Amino acid sequence: MFTIAEQLNNLEKVLKNQKQRGNLGEASLELVMSNILPPTAYKMQYEFPGGDTVDAVILTKEGFIPVDAKFPLENYTRIHDEKDDVRRTEFEEAFKKDLKKRIDETSKYVRPKDGTLPFAFMYIPAEGIYYDLLNDGIGAVNTRNLIDYAQNERKVIIVSPTTFAAYLQSVLYGFKAFKIEEAAKDIAKNVEALGRHIKAYEDFYKKLGSSLSTTVNHWNSGNKELGKIDKDVLRITGEAIGIEGQSLERPLLEGKE
Repeated sequence: MFTIAEQLNNLEKVLKNQKQRGNLGEASLELVMSNILPPTAYKMQYEFPGGDTVDAVILTKEGFIPVDAKFPLENYTRIHDEKDDVRRTEFEEAFKKDLKKRIDETSKYVRPKDGTLPFAFMYIPAEGIYYDLLNDGIGAVNTRNLIDYAQNERKVIIVSPTTFAAYLQSVLYGFKAFKIEEAAKDIAKNVEALGRHIKAYEDFYKKLGSSLSTTVNHWNSGNKELGKIDKDVLRITGEAIGIEGQSLERPLLEGKE
């Protein structure tokens, strides 16, 4: 009993210290990632060009996904511990600002120009906080608005230890389906262009065939006149000069003989 009490006391001290709480969140994130991903599929403490460092990145063929651990515990605990309504309202407002700040901090790692996918994960290692975010909110704070703000405006997906794997699979599948859909649109567009070019090719060659047919007619008509010249020379001199022309066959156009 004394040992358990001492361990709980040590844990409470860790959670009260912001830096140690951050270290605990990062350790929890690494543990979860090691359980759902092979070692070659992620990196811890990834540094972007310019020096900014995110807690982790998940490596995919399409790009990498930033993951930042956030542990907004202090004001959350105060809300639940405070008995005074006025003070609780102050803590609720502080928690709302704190969580929004954490969302904005995570969103700065969404950098497609540096190779990231167009979203990031914000990892909350406390299931209790995450559960309250998704359900009835925290005190008077409308956390649903914060989640919508994170996903729609800041491209940040909030996850917990138990939901991380499911969200990761869903997002990667959805992104892959989106890429396939976009590729299908490009293919359809290129096929349409190919069809237009083939039709233009066919039209031009029909025109060329008609032109060649006219040219052959002129050639053959000229040959006939050339034969008449030879006969005229024969009548005048009594001797033919042997002018012979070579007739050409007209090209056959589709649908014509």
